[in-house]
Amino acid sequence: MLLLTRVVLLSALCAAALGCPRIISRSQWGARAPKSRVRLRTPVPFVIIHHTEGNPCTSQASCSRQVKGIQNYHMNTQRWSDIGYNFLIGEDGNVYEGRGWSTVGAHAKNWNHKSLGFSFLGSFTSRVPNNAALNAARSLIQCAVSKGFLSRSYTLKGHRNVNPTSCPGNALYRVISRWPRFKA
Repeated sequence: MLLLTRVVLLSALCAAALGCPRIISRSQWGARAPKSRVRLRTPVPFVIIHHTEGNPCTSQASCSRQVKGIQNYHMNTQRWSDIGYNFLIGEDGNVYEGRGWSTVGAHAKNWNHKSLGFSFLGSFTSRVPNNAALNAARSLIQCAVSKGFLSRSYTLKGHRNVNPTSCPGNALYRVISRWPRFKA
């Protein structure tokens, strides 16, 4: 137990040094194994912001349940090989590993092979995610650059900028459109 505590602490210190938010691993939220994986060639030039259109979550337990439900929907109903997003962001301030840094996502048709898909857990048509989630997302973008998975000259887009959809919701879209490197 002491060794596990030291490993978790060292992991958190390493993440903080890279400017990374707390990332809840697939094993921590109880992910199913993917049916297959396609390697993502990094660094990618784009990060695409989504929302899940589900209920909000404000604790690791409730966000983990949401992420599991999304994975089940993507795999069972959509017949995808895994959850579609690379990472998901909860209003608990945590980031949940989806396909991760180096696997092609299934989040934006014709853009998956050249982007990372980050999705906020919840519906953000008429309200903005809380500061914990917004800060985690900005930190995740910087983390991706620091780790070499996202190009330093990346472009930030909302899902609606690359596919015909209202995602990531009007309220969230107004926020990200003011973030650095955003381009419609």
